[in-house]
Amino acid sequence: KSKGKAAFGSVGRRIPYRILHVINQDGESLGNMHRAEALRLMDEHGLKLVLLRENVEPPVYRLMTGQQIHEEQLKRAEKKKASPKPGVVQKELSFSSAIAKNDLETKTKQIAQWIEKRHHVKLTIRQAK
Repeated sequence: KSKGKAAFGSVGRRIPYRILHVINQDGESLGNMHRAEALRLMDEHGLKLVLLRENVEPPVYRLMTGQQIHEEQLKRAEKKKASPKPGVVQKELSFSSAIAKNDLETKTKQIAQWIEKRHHVKLTIRQAK
């Protein structure tokens, strides 16, 4: 079985599907082709076949250079890092540096409640004019 989206990277020669939809390194569709034809193209151009989507018929593979694979892995890692973890609620609060004492106390109590509930709290303080 193939690893799917979890392990994005070079698939190499272990392709479990007979018919593939192939996209070249410039993003242009080369259409559906047999696995042997795709491997021949891969060898001719010195590229690697990478699985993009396997839940479609036929599965989509892309011919990529090592540099393109590396950049895609960095992009996916950055996206994963930026997205909040499931089950974690992030609260955001913004106020001015010239906030009144009562307002500050009210917001402080609100922040304490969120922290007790184990929410992530992000504070933004704007400079007063």
